Amino acid sequence: MLSPLLMWNKIGRIVSLIASDMNISSEQALDMFYRSRTNQLMRDPIVKLYTFGDRYLADEVMMEKH
Repeated sequence: MLSPLLMWNKIGRIVSLIASDMNISSEQALDMFYRSRTNQLMRDPIVKLYTFGDRYLADEVMMEKH
């Protein structure tokens, strides 16, 4: 599992990508991320989704929205 600091950095990068791609505020993107299934799976030590790239994870969150 990533340390809390590294996880926060990763989440920040993902949220920034979502906000930019969807032309929404960082707050809206953060809310979208925290409500996503992707967020839940990132914290699952078995799935280890946190090992995937930021772009992939941002795309997964945005696909959940549609």
